[in-house]
Amino acid sequence: MKDVEERYLYYDSKMAVTPYDLQELYRFTRWGRSRSIEQIEKMLQGTTMCFSVRYASKMVAFCRVLSDLVFRASLWDIMVHPDHQGKGLGSSLLDYALDHPKLRDIPLVITYTSELAPFLARLGFRHEEGAMMLLRKPIEYS
Repeated sequence: MKDVEERYLYYDSKMAVTPYDLQELYRFTRWGRSRSIEQIEKMLQGTTMCFSVRYASKMVAFCRVLSDLVFRASLWDIMVHPDHQGKGLGSSLLDYALDHPKLRDIPLVITYTSELAPFLARLGFRHEEGAMMLLRKPIEYS
């Protein structure tokens, strides 16, 4: 991981993220391609914390957290640009986020994904039965 950290710059602020940066990363996902700049702006306003990674001034990885910063946190939108996958960057980003002083003592961090389950299991996440979910609109996979 040290090699990864020497070439990449890590950020723990929404100020380091623009909707345009995110829209560029979302285009490489099945689930986020149709998100508009306006939707992304609104999403960022309601997000507790954003974590991003830049390489040569371009944002190449991102995740965000919604939390009360005491009891619960949820992890969303874990993305690494395809050109930077397979180099340990995703693991390094999540280590950076989950070990952040504002998050490290939160006893329960959840996320919802089927695509990243094996990756997240290596980081200590596990599948638990009993989660309840209210789905008001079908999740769009454009």
